[in-house]
Amino acid sequence: MTATTALPRPVRDAPDGPARPSTGARVRGAGLGRGAAWTVAALVPLAFLVVFFAYPVAVMVGRGFVSDGRLDLSGFADVFARPRTWRIIGQTLAQAGVATTVSVLLGVPGAYVLYRRRFAGRAAVRALVTVPFVLPTVVVGVAFRSLLVENGPLGFLHLDGTFAAVVAALVFFNYAIVVRGVGGMWERLDPRAEQAARALGATPWRAFRTVTLPALTPAIASAASLVFLFCATAFGTVLVLGGLRYGTVETEIWVQTTQFLDLRAAAVLSVVQLVVVVAALLVANRARGRRERALPLASPETAVRPLRLRRRAGEPRDDGLGLERAAAAVTALVVALLALPLVNLVVRSLRVGDGWGLDHYVALSSVRGGVTVTVWEAALTSLRTAVDATLLALLVGGLVALVVSRRPRRPAARRAVAGMDALFMLPLGVSAVTVGFGFLLAMHQPFGLDLDLRRSPLLVPIAQAVVAVPLVVRTVLPVLRAIDPRLREAAATLGAAPGRVLRSVDLALAGRALGLAVGFAFAASLGEFGATAFLARPDRPTLPVVIFRLIGRPGPESYGAALAASVVLALLTASVVAVCERLRRAGEGGEW
Repeated sequence: MTATTALPRPVRDAPDGPARPSTGARVRGAGLGRGAAWTVAALVPLAFLVVFFAYPVAVMVGRGFVSDGRLDLSGFADVFARPRTWRIIGQTLAQAGVATTVSVLLGVPGAYVLYRRRFAGRAAVRALVTVPFVLPTVVVGVAFRSLLVENGPLGFLHLDGTFAAVVAALVFFNYAIVVRGVGGMWERLDPRAEQAARALGATPWRAFRTVTLPALTPAIASAASLVFLFCATAFGTVLVLGGLRYGTVETEIWVQTTQFLDLRAAAVLSVVQLVVVVAALLVANRARGRRERALPLASPETAVRPLRLRRRAGEPRDDGLGLERAAAAVTALVVALLALPLVNLVVRSLRVGDGWGLDHYVALSSVRGGVTVTVWEAALTSLRTAVDATLLALLVGGLVALVVSRRPRRPAARRAVAGMDALFMLPLGVSAVTVGFGFLLAMHQPFGLDLDLRRSPLLVPIAQAVVAVPLVVRTVLPVLRAIDPRLREAAATLGAAPGRVLRSVDLALAGRALGLAVGFAFAASLGEFGATAFLARPDRPTLPVVIFRLIGRPGPESYGAALAASVVLALLTASVVAVCERLRRAGEGGEW
């Protein structure tokens, strides 16, 4: 038998049609097509980020540093010479630092109880601790203030308008980040390493301190840096609870912009905040990268055990039951404290003079408090705006997650993907006030075009989508990265076109996470306040804007209507979160 070399047969021309390309040409053509598709997938979200985030922020910051057409950086010396600036920066770092520390100390036991132990009602408790994070910051501020005012349940503590009140509200808002971030890794942590340490004679506390805690450190560091980021850029909560006395850099940008019209000072403070945000993001990305390499450890089904609060007969006394009881007690106390402001908000909204009634809810149908629409009309505007913002965020964030989930072989391409991932996290930390005011400045004749987009009804949804895109990316990306690339290769080998591979593999496996991302983006858009406060038209305000205006009006009627409107907004948001929780399976759903 003679050995022959398999050579590709020459392709004959079709008698009545154009010449068929050779196999090599088809492969090259398909490769070019895929490259063009991925290039477009990367350019579309980048263009969105440049036009609707980088450009408005650059215009806002540039307006403060350009005088008579020339660059003028003297604002730094002027602003940093003011004692008020250092007081604001000190308060920002102090509030964020203390709130982050308390959130981690309370959140780690909560992560253990809610993710490492199984008990009846665990899903409901998880949903409850998540609700504060997606509540509008204005509602959080109103809920805490109704608790701490003189005639409130905790009025005897005299904490209204204090540093402690602001810190407590920041912990209330960010507790879920630590619980979910650390708990998501803890439920996958292989228990055999800790069991081996116990078998060698280590006490439960020492085994936790020397084995489990080091393994969790990247997740704790990542969650802590995100909490610090959110605390350092808090706006609505600080504005309602701390006022101007305990303001932060974020609120000071708002004060300098709207009260004093000092754009130079606002620009300097925006740069200061950007430096803090970038530093926090670098820490978060480094910690997250370490965590992603350590994730595939064990199945949650094998690591999660029932919660024990009693020792069975014959069990040794050094079995760690004391630590488990302490974690359960701390978590139960925190859950009760988380529920207290929400319950009090509902109770106070029903209080009318010395009695009880639905008067404040009935008043939601009337125009009052200097607002030109009813609360129900504002709620409808919020829902419409949130739908538009969610669609935009899903399109842009989904493309970013698809591109960033790929692992190219070339180092330069890998660095570009990592840079794109970090770039789309910036809107989470940059001042929403800067973004909102930047929109007003930049959308008048944008890029030199003869257009005025400042009164466009799409401006508010676009600004909210800018804030929601990082949430979509962080929810979908971990699921896409967990997909075995051999599945895509097998589908392609069987003849599936790239589009069909995308539908049958990526979208099929990430569909549930996409649904979760839709819920979080919708909830975040419903409660967005910082940028919307600048952009909402007077005749079409959103619900958070109406609540803030009602709070600022004197009189118990306006305050009662603000409480009732806050309950309505909280119920809308909680409903969205509850649907999200039903979509979530163990170990799925990204970082939120």
